[in-house]
Amino acid sequence: MTHPTTDSDYPLSEVPAGARKGLFSTSIMLFSFTFFTATMFAGGKIGMAFDFKTLIWAAIIGNLLLGAYAAVLGLIACRSGLNSVLMGRFCFGEAGSKLSDVLLGFTQIGWYAWGTATVAIVLVKILGLSESLIMPLMVLFGFAFCITAFIGYKGLDILSRISVPAMLALLLCSLWIATDDIGGLSALMAIEPTQSMTLSVAITMVFGTFVSGATQATNWTRFARTGRIAVIASMVGFFLGNGLMIVAGAYGAIVYQQPDVVEVLVLQGLSIAAVVMLFLNLWTTQDNTIYNFAAAGCNLLRTERRKTVTVAGAGIGTLLAIGGMYELLIPFLILLGSIIPPIGGVIMADYCYGHKGKYPLLADVRLPAFNWVGLGAYGIGALCAYFSPWVAPLVGIAVAALAYIVLFETKKVFTARDVVVRA
Repeated sequence: MTHPTTDSDYPLSEVPAGARKGLFSTSIMLFSFTFFTATMFAGGKIGMAFDFKTLIWAAIIGNLLLGAYAAVLGLIACRSGLNSVLMGRFCFGEAGSKLSDVLLGFTQIGWYAWGTATVAIVLVKILGLSESLIMPLMVLFGFAFCITAFIGYKGLDILSRISVPAMLALLLCSLWIATDDIGGLSALMAIEPTQSMTLSVAITMVFGTFVSGATQATNWTRFARTGRIAVIASMVGFFLGNGLMIVAGAYGAIVYQQPDVVEVLVLQGLSIAAVVMLFLNLWTTQDNTIYNFAAAGCNLLRTERRKTVTVAGAGIGTLLAIGGMYELLIPFLILLGSIIPPIGGVIMADYCYGHKGKYPLLADVRLPAFNWVGLGAYGIGALCAYFSPWVAPLVGIAVAALAYIVLFETKKVFTARDVVVRA
């Protein structure tokens, strides 16, 4: 594998064996990434529509599917040493891969804008500060959150090791108080749902809320020392971590009619703990998000100046937050939850079927400008996901993978005919 030139996070090349990480480092990184407020809101909506037992089943099925998806991509990332945007060069071509760069990058910068605005607005509310401080706080946090991402994997790792135990302790304490407030588990189980939702929609929400993040978790699983580590870490992050967020959001919605753990902590009289949770919850996702943006940006611009792209991304996210775009972004990002998963479907099919489970080194291969098989498969998968009445992200992944295989074989047939005709 290639060696670093200007950045030890290998933005444009494979991660070498000497830079690989163990199970704890990879797992805690992904676990902290999935500690995200928006996931709790999804859990809250589900919690109001089902009894507790059905809710748990929806969370298990949705997060098991999400974890499996992340694990397959994680295994590919570990074996190839590449992240999703670099694998996009094989799937979509040198120029065609810019499509996935833009989609993945803009999704992440959108979430960054939302998180930056959220921390400023909620902090002003919790502490009773003047609303005139919201904009300065957005600027402060917009650039402060990117510090650990600027450092790179090491910075993200250090923050995760500190924040995850603290957040787990606060979350478990809050759940314990909530259970006591509702009158115990038996009282919780007896609560009837006040809204309606099909199980299919619930699974879509669980799977779709963080599937764009799972598609880019390859930024960390490519650092895993073995495929086994990549798979286990993916399940820890996306099955256990994301599952805990769904259940915590549902718990808060059932007991307090409030899915956000920060607001729940305030209602429980733990305002200081709420501020701590707010910072840790958003920081551990924000720095991972801007790191993802930098990975996509480096591939888009073909530059190894990851740190520069990180700071530029933080600036763009801050401007979007100040401009109020975060209020309009959530529906658009849900839309991206349908059109991003097909990228993962194409990657899986391209690696396993098109390249027989082994990518050549990027430095040793000359790729076409456009891989029309991959681009066509992505387009078909995205359209089917967008118009699907069923679990849209799953449909997008499955259809894109199947379409890739069909188009790949079709191309082989036409190529063989051309050879015969020319002969």
